[in-house]
Amino acid sequence: MPRPATSRLDVRKTYKLYVGGAFPRSESGRTYAVVDGKGSFLANAAQGSRKDARDAVVAARKAFPGWAGATAYNRGQVLYRVAEVMEGRREQFAAEVAAAEGVTARVAQSTVDTAIDRWVWYAGWTDKIAQVVGNANPVAGPYFNLSVPEPTGVVAVLAPQRSALLGLVSVVAPVLAGGSTCVVLASEDRPLPAVVLGEVLATSDVPAGVVNILTGRTAELAPWLAEHRDVNAIDLCGGDPEQAVELERSAADNIKRVLRAGEPDWTSDPGLLRLTAWLETKTVWHPMGV
Repeated sequence: MPRPATSRLDVRKTYKLYVGGAFPRSESGRTYAVVDGKGSFLANAAQGSRKDARDAVVAARKAFPGWAGATAYNRGQVLYRVAEVMEGRREQFAAEVAAAEGVTARVAQSTVDTAIDRWVWYAGWTDKIAQVVGNANPVAGPYFNLSVPEPTGVVAVLAPQRSALLGLVSVVAPVLAGGSTCVVLASEDRPLPAVVLGEVLATSDVPAGVVNILTGRTAELAPWLAEHRDVNAIDLCGGDPEQAVELERSAADNIKRVLRAGEPDWTSDPGLLRLTAWLETKTVWHPMGV
């Protein structure tokens, strides 16, 4: 006789941090509940601690020389590979965006497509930005005077709070395109797409430590990242505007580059603001005829 049909329990996903190419739980053991737009429970996300943030900064610093030293063409290929992997997981991302942002399946799919296209857009800029922002300077003397862009270093990114995927890609991709590494604090209320993006990065060609993704409380981790001496720049995009002034003061203590809080329309042309924000200009003098 056939066995009676039995129901099975879903294999629930465990959402972790993404640090140094691995997926650790928070060292604090803390989690917090993530809910959808209607207040229904979605999952428990890891609540990262200052120790987790410190580990992420260490991983980003360790990865910086290799990533900054890669050719611009190679970085472009790596970013394009991220888009390829996301393309193969479009349905999963669309489901995560629909649940996190409370939008329809059609809107979620459009958001995912735009996020994938955004990776491709920045991938195309990696070997072109030097020609746009670098130049040969006219000087009065027998010298060549050349200005060339270089990556800033380790960038802390407070990801957008509302646009959990497209906004996240729009602030992370330009950091990588310019050759810097980053520590990303995901949207506090909508962190799940960021965790799935971490899985994509881990299975693409992005070297371990180039991107590190933390989930948790922005008010707890943002001040510490702003003060950290080994963080060279900070994007306050997803930070609390009321906290932004204090974060800027903390960042100024060790002369960090700062982009102020505020979320633009992520579906519009991104321009070069976030790409050039994380570049330094090095000027070289060289005698003619030598």
